[in-house]
Amino acid sequence: MAKQNKRNRAVFLDRDGTIIAERNYLRRVKDVKLLKGSVEAMKLLKALGYKLIIVTNQSGIGRGYLTENKLAQIHKYLLKLLKSKGVKIDGIYYCPHHPDEKCACRKPNTELVKLARDRFNLDLKKSFTVGDHTGDFRLGRNMGGKGIFVKSGHWKHEQKKIDASGGAVRPDYTAANILAAAKLIERVS
Repeated sequence: MAKQNKRNRAVFLDRDGTIIAERNYLRRVKDVKLLKGSVEAMKLLKALGYKLIIVTNQSGIGRGYLTENKLAQIHKYLLKLLKSKGVKIDGIYYCPHHPDEKCACRKPNTELVKLARDRFNLDLKKSFTVGDHTGDFRLGRNMGGKGIFVKSGHWKHEQKKIDASGGAVRPDYTAANILAAAKLIERVS
């Protein structure tokens, strides 16, 4: 009998306002602060067998607020911090472009998740996105999976967009924070 090629599931996590405290264009390593419950959430998702992949729009690069080198330093620190707390992030993907650029990698476009899909042999239909922006949960839908909107970070501003859409823009699920999102994923997967 032929051996089946098992595909992995992933949770694509927004960075700012979901895993770490929201800062307007985070530029300094010392400003990286984990949100309450984020470590516990990621440990739960790992225990459930999900790959943990950060997908983040970092238009501060395109706007000239920080360099890709500085972003790499921030991500290196974040990975080290999470590892010290027992969490292994499988990958970080980011869009460096200004929102006015018509790139394929800015969420809710799917270029970054496709790169992760190919690298980690992912089944996107069995995967989730978690974040505090409409682009985060729309990414979930665009990739064929599910999107969870968390009420942290920029959520109040984003909730206004959802309300104004008349139902055209809505998440698959809503959760209070990343930990509540992880528990929701545990229930529905």
